[in-house]
Amino acid sequence: MAKIIAIANQKGGVGKTTTTINLGGCLGALEYKTLIIDADPQANSTSGLGFEPSNNDNIYDCLVNGTDPSTLILPTNAPNLYLLPSHIDLVGAELEMIGMQDREFLLRKALQQVEAEYDIILIDCSPSLGLITVNALAAAHSVLIPVQCEYFALEGLSKLLNTIKIVQTRLNPELSVEGMLLTMYDTRLRLANQVVDEVKTHFQDLVFETIIHRNTTLSESSSHGVPVIMHDAASKGSINYLNLAREILQKNNLTKMINDDKQFDLENDFE
Repeated sequence: MAKIIAIANQKGGVGKTTTTINLGGCLGALEYKTLIIDADPQANSTSGLGFEPSNNDNIYDCLVNGTDPSTLILPTNAPNLYLLPSHIDLVGAELEMIGMQDREFLLRKALQQVEAEYDIILIDCSPSLGLITVNALAAAHSVLIPVQCEYFALEGLSKLLNTIKIVQTRLNPELSVEGMLLTMYDTRLRLANQVVDEVKTHFQDLVFETIIHRNTTLSESSSHGVPVIMHDAASKGSINYLNLAREILQKNNLTKMINDDKQFDLENDFE
């Protein structure tokens, strides 16, 4: 049975899609069969993995028409990484879903047909707290929350955490917070260090040890339609996401790594 992680934050531009693609790529490279669900109408995970968003054969059909997702899933250019694509049509799906029975559980129902085939499923959520994001939270075992290292980092987090509590109470009592991931960290900025300290002070053990640094290679790899580990395995972005993958695997007891192997060392492992 797959571990299902929703990657969510209603604030845009915090690195949800970048994290979904590159965490998925690193999990695949570590030989964990991984499925990415693009649940964002902007379809950035779809295009970031080298596919042209199409109004045929995408997640809209699963949610609205009840199509078997196994017929829509695409293999990517990265090892052990698969994609259920999205399209702008997903914008209209929420309106069509409103009158449907068990509308909050449509994605869960779809994933039940394929989750046994994968080790990990990552859901890239849209920057909103609408019905599709609620579907993602109702289907997931946990939520990974990217938090940008900038002045307004904590803005809106209380609303997201409140939504998670509501979902836990009414729809999915097994839902937990996988962790908060600090992204777009620039060591040269005093503000970035202040944000890191503030988030760790507020949320303590909920914050991942791994921090994602600003790295142009992350943007370059998306333009090439591959995860960063396929584009430049020695880059800082690649190493950051490998460390995140290993931290998640360790946290969920999906690996038996010894303590010394939990993290890659930027200076010594890749010289």
